[in-house]
Amino acid sequence: MRIRTFVYYFREAFLSIFRNSWLSLAAVGTVTISLLILGCSLLLVVNTDRLADQLESSLEISAFLKDGLKQEEIRELNDKIRFLPGVVQVRFISKEEALEEMRRSFGPRKEILDGLEGDNPLPDTFRIKTRRADQVVEVARKVASMDGVEDVRYGQGVVERLVVVTHWVRVAGIGAMILVGTAAVFLISTTIRLSVFARRREIGIMKYLGATNWFVRFPFLIEGMVLGLLGSLLAAALVYTGYLSLVEHMARAMPFIPLVSDGRVLFSLLAGLVGLGLFIGALGSTISIHRFLNV
Repeated sequence: MRIRTFVYYFREAFLSIFRNSWLSLAAVGTVTISLLILGCSLLLVVNTDRLADQLESSLEISAFLKDGLKQEEIRELNDKIRFLPGVVQVRFISKEEALEEMRRSFGPRKEILDGLEGDNPLPDTFRIKTRRADQVVEVARKVASMDGVEDVRYGQGVVERLVVVTHWVRVAGIGAMILVGTAAVFLISTTIRLSVFARRREIGIMKYLGATNWFVRFPFLIEGMVLGLLGSLLAAALVYTGYLSLVEHMARAMPFIPLVSDGRVLFSLLAGLVGLGLFIGALGSTISIHRFLNV
């Protein structure tokens, strides 16, 4: 009996899809376009996060120390900085090491720096890295207030802009997800509502004969999930092929901007799109049939 019931559910769902073929195609198309936009938005956010992580990993706070500090004072400063919230790395660069680094950066013209060994004008420095870019400003402010620190540099202006841009890209991605998800739910619920209306007499008889709400609801739930699944699979295929083509093109044209190509990340994102399509379809069906059954 249970198998026959499930067969009935699926038969009614697919019959309804074919009976309302144009509406079903419109619903699938809307889900496809919505999730395609959403997938592109998510890939943009993922790649922006990766770029932001790379920029953050290269961000350093340079704390220049006053001349004449004793080794004990330098060690105390090192300990204070290391235990600041957000600090993940502290590296001490002596003035001799700083001069040697400058020599290497000058390359063939390093002779310009000859003679500075005896009167090195460069200060001892702490190079500090934080866990996130938005922690740089606060850590720099605290380090600058410590005794023994002459000056602090961290790329003022660039860090603040980076934090703002990353924040707004994430907000835009979330906003796009909400908008396209709402549109897809609305169209699927409209499609299911028309299907319910066309079968209102049949449903009324079923209810009169004692059919439960779940018995009435299940075929429409399956219908919505099938529409959502078809749209999401099509969207996932388009996102996957389009993104792989973009990665190959960028690797040739602009190799200095590496896009995310980790298979696990892409699989998780595409699986999420398919799952979201199923959820959108189920939600649209639930909204429509719930309102009808309540009436």
